[in-house]
Amino acid sequence: MRMTRRDFLSASAAFAAVGIGTARAAPLPREADVVVIGAGAAGIAAARRISAANRKVIVLEASDRIGGRCLTDSKTFEVPFDRGARRLYNPDTNPMVKLARNAGLTLYNVPPGQKIRIGRRNARAGETEQFLATLVRAKRAIDEAARGRNDVSCAAALPGDLDVWAGTIDFVLGASETGKDLKDLSAIDQARSPDRIAAVGCKQGLGALLMALGQTLPVSLATPASHVTWAGRGIGVETPAGRINARAIIVTVSSNVLASGNIRFSPDLPKRQLDAAARLSLGSYDRIALWLPNNPLGLGPNEAMIEQSRDGKTALLLANANGSSLCTVDVAGDFGRALSAQGEGAMVAFASEWLAGLFGSDVAAAVKRSAATRWNAAPHVLGAMSAAEPGGQPSRRVLMEPLGAMVFAGEATHETLWGTVDGAWESGERAADAVLRRIGPLREAAPAAPRKKSHRRKRYSNPR
Repeated sequence: MRMTRRDFLSASAAFAAVGIGTARAAPLPREADVVVIGAGAAGIAAARRISAANRKVIVLEASDRIGGRCLTDSKTFEVPFDRGARRLYNPDTNPMVKLARNAGLTLYNVPPGQKIRIGRRNARAGETEQFLATLVRAKRAIDEAARGRNDVSCAAALPGDLDVWAGTIDFVLGASETGKDLKDLSAIDQARSPDRIAAVGCKQGLGALLMALGQTLPVSLATPASHVTWAGRGIGVETPAGRINARAIIVTVSSNVLASGNIRFSPDLPKRQLDAAARLSLGSYDRIALWLPNNPLGLGPNEAMIEQSRDGKTALLLANANGSSLCTVDVAGDFGRALSAQGEGAMVAFASEWLAGLFGSDVAAAVKRSAATRWNAAPHVLGAMSAAEPGGQPSRRVLMEPLGAMVFAGEATHETLWGTVDGAWESGERAADAVLRRIGPLREAAPAAPRKKSHRRKRYSNPR
């Protein structure tokens, strides 16, 4: 069941897309020190730390690949297309950055900021300054509201004079950053999230990075956990392929999957944990990819653009990924959720029409290939990233509390880096440390005691 470097390279060549693996038919072990449920960033981080402590670990992944919400597709276009997360933050302190470089992957700095489009022209310098000043005022208002006794929505905290920038502020601070509109977001949760300005991308894709970091771990793909026993006798996890007895369990599924009831727990999860998961539900964030040869938009490599929006039916454009012809249009929040529910055809049609409205009708005809994600419909995820509803910020700490032999991990359990791969990774390492404290360090076999010398006279047999 151990994935070797040869397995990893073979899978990469076969699929022409790192981050997409194949299910293995190897039998599950009957027991392990720790069972990790989910092979996303949190699960891989947890399993690596447990394995480094010489404890027996098995990772159960319901889908047919490693990576969770990090999924790189290199088949649809000539370049890697990150269908999920595509950024790492805080590169100076982020351990994943060093791990990526050690794995031979290429990182690049993400250009800060974005251009603003007003109708079919770029915003003038004065207009851009006005937007940035309005953005600063909005952030300060949310921070101020977060200091109050009662948590409120970010929308309720905003000044009432944002004027023509109100819709754009809602998109930039809400949907584009968290997958939810500001009316659905906790001001405290937003205020505790640090500015995510310094960022790096991976040219091979974050799916490639997760695949590389998980390649030496015992991961069983296409093996969903159906029943988890976390207290009393018989701690373990049941799957369609059999039961695994364990001393501890780490659950890294999304808050939406946790709240869905798709996994049974014995004893039942306390109402406190179920309510916490519900109050940290996933926002909606999807990506529409368009192949636009010859740069009809006239934008630079990895250049981002937003528009002055009035009705919320807007998006974020990332042009010419790593100098290629791949452009992505990201839709999120209530509008993105409704659009995604209509299917890929409607999503591509919107992206083409949106770009045509900003850059001219010729853009729609320039699209040669397209693809779209629909994370809300992904059965093992059911959304994008967690975002606390008003009053729900304390729920993150609730999900961090161990339950018997079970610990939760994932970006939803991080109080500040929620919604990021960084936060998921850190939470996985935290969960691993928690279960290692519970089961204790691995005791090495005691050295054999030296034999006492016998004082009896040796008896020699007659060779005859």
